[in-house]
Amino acid sequence: MKWFTRTLLITLALSVPATAVQADGHLGKAVKARKAYMQLLAFNLGQLGAMAKGKAPYDAGQATLFATNLQLATQMNNSAMWPEGTDNAAMPGKTRALPVAWEAWPEIGNKNKELAIAAGTLAATAAEGLEILQAGVRGVGKTCRSCHKKFRAPKKKK
Repeated sequence: MKWFTRTLLITLALSVPATAVQADGHLGKAVKARKAYMQLLAFNLGQLGAMAKGKAPYDAGQATLFATNLQLATQMNNSAMWPEGTDNAAMPGKTRALPVAWEAWPEIGNKNKELAIAAGTLAATAAEGLEILQAGVRGVGKTCRSCHKKFRAPKKKK
């Protein structure tokens, strides 16, 4: 089943090349997809974080489920969600992605690989106990922060 889900996600991700999104001028759709992807990551990591912080009871089965979801999502080729011109300077109020992200594209690719590795480690160990889950969640969080800190504008205070 895992193989089928992974294959399905990868096939879907690869079926929409980045050039198609750019050529059609659907920059807004790319940003929406990118935000939805980030929400998917945040949802699964949030469930794991709640267990790690003691805000939800640790459950090995649920931890494995959320960690596997996270791992599968990080394996997607989401380059179609990042066309040039979808930064906060070009689309004010629509995204927090900083223009520097497109100048440092190889670095972002490396950070994405680091996230996939951390998520894979978390998925492989989530059922081994609370302390191991906590360490895995910290590892994933660290990779998320390293990218967001450099390439995403802070939230505006209301």
